[in-house]
Amino acid sequence: MPASSSRISPAGAAPAAIRRMTSRWLSKQPRAPTLSQPPRSAGLRPATTATDGCPSDSPIRRSSPSRPRRRSSLSGRLMTWTRPKAARSLSPTAASTPSLPARKPSAPAPWRPSRPEPLASRGVARPPSEGAMTAGFIFATGVENSNPRVGDRRVDQMAASRFYDRWEEDFALVRETGCKFLRYGPPLHTAWLGEGRYDWGFADQTFAELRRHRTVPIVDLCHFGVPDWIGDFQNPDFPELFADYAYAFAERFPWVQLYTPVNEMFICATFSARLGWWNERLRGDGPFVTAVKHLVRANVLAMHAILEVRPDALFIQSESSEYFHAAAPKAIRAAETLNQQRFITLDLNYGHRVDSTVYEFLLDNGMTRDEYHFFLDNHVRRRCVMGTDYYWTNEHRTYEDGRSEPSGEIFGYSEITRQYHERYRLPVMHTETNHVQGEGGQEAVQWLRKEWANLLRLRNVGIPVLGFTWYSITDQVDWDTALREDNGRVHPVGLYDLDRRVRPVGEAYRQLIRDWSSVLPAQSEALVLPVDMPGTREPWDRRRGRARG
Repeated sequence: MPASSSRISPAGAAPAAIRRMTSRWLSKQPRAPTLSQPPRSAGLRPATTATDGCPSDSPIRRSSPSRPRRRSSLSGRLMTWTRPKAARSLSPTAASTPSLPARKPSAPAPWRPSRPEPLASRGVARPPSEGAMTAGFIFATGVENSNPRVGDRRVDQMAASRFYDRWEEDFALVRETGCKFLRYGPPLHTAWLGEGRYDWGFADQTFAELRRHRTVPIVDLCHFGVPDWIGDFQNPDFPELFADYAYAFAERFPWVQLYTPVNEMFICATFSARLGWWNERLRGDGPFVTAVKHLVRANVLAMHAILEVRPDALFIQSESSEYFHAAAPKAIRAAETLNQQRFITLDLNYGHRVDSTVYEFLLDNGMTRDEYHFFLDNHVRRRCVMGTDYYWTNEHRTYEDGRSEPSGEIFGYSEITRQYHERYRLPVMHTETNHVQGEGGQEAVQWLRKEWANLLRLRNVGIPVLGFTWYSITDQVDWDTALREDNGRVHPVGLYDLDRRVRPVGEAYRQLIRDWSSVLPAQSEALVLPVDMPGTREPWDRRRGRARG
């Protein structure tokens, strides 16, 4: 008999041995949860109460005066946002929940956000009839809520369009158009009264109306301006203070899921600190870089703050998509420089390493290495959709001395958005476009059709475009001069005029939504956002034991 045959067991012995070994192995494995098992106990944050004598449901709230403040100074060691103490108090179950060991940070240590547990692991169940996930292409419009300071006056587009008096009618027009999504946010300069002080009165009314009619807000928290007490975007305290505001808003309206914390950071920095039009009204590369790093840092810290309250929040970053064409051979270098710098805000926001020439530009104009590495280490791009805005003024003709002027549409939305997508590889949404109605009455309609064709082209070549926005629901005022002149001149770019009569482009957009709503989702069920549609009883309210908004 061969030597190997001595390892063969008698008949029947081998199967029995295998069964015993298998039984012992299975007994050591963790049991899979079954449907009959109760959910793990949830470590949930208790409801916070006012500390200044205001009732808990008062629209005017003040943060705890005992909370230590950490003043930030971006010229020195990085100081980062910390949430209020009331938000840190957790139940014993949550406090005892083990966390993964943090990676040892380099000096100076950037802020590392906590990673809240998924809702399912917290024992938060969602009934199938409430908070259902949307499964369609995002058709949106917006309420123009720009509020920069121009010289000694505040430019408030909500006041100019009479939104404060007719907001219920405007929300009804959004529904009439067929849009289930609305870019909208409370006026920052009136809602944010001071450090830790907020007036939620108007926001409570408007967001309750949106929720009642199941309109999904994409919340603009900062749109080109800050309250007078902040000053402007040169203030190094702005990013941390703004993160506190974002946290307070998310606490007040925990059912809100979609955010644009800081709108069009590149345009805001350019108009405020490079061209000298708005807010600080400075001109130069130094003020521009300062505004950029404060705006983007505020945006990043605000995203982290919101995620502390709403771990499944999503951020649709509305940013202007630009391109600079050389007017002559001698202007090529100037155009190339501007085409590199057009990505600065999104590079920092998404933790994308900038080009070497841009890195030198940032360091030469006041950004430190530590400040730069903050953006590389703290991005949350996995929660982001890249919103791209495009108007006929987004393309420029650039001259040898660096001057630029609008060139009109040359490449168009699809080509420029392809360049941005190639750089960041994120899902895309067309978050702003419009055009004046024109003397013929059809110019805006033709622009709508052209932009829609550009969007379809992007989807056809494999770029994941999730939504489209005509901005805004009504006409605007004085945008023909970029708000620099107080002329009171109506800019006829809305779906409705200021008397709330539908424009031809409003009728065309309504028909476009009807025609394409059922077609685009059928092309790919994966090209949708995991958005919870507003309901009357949200799991967030049941979790916190109160109804808000």
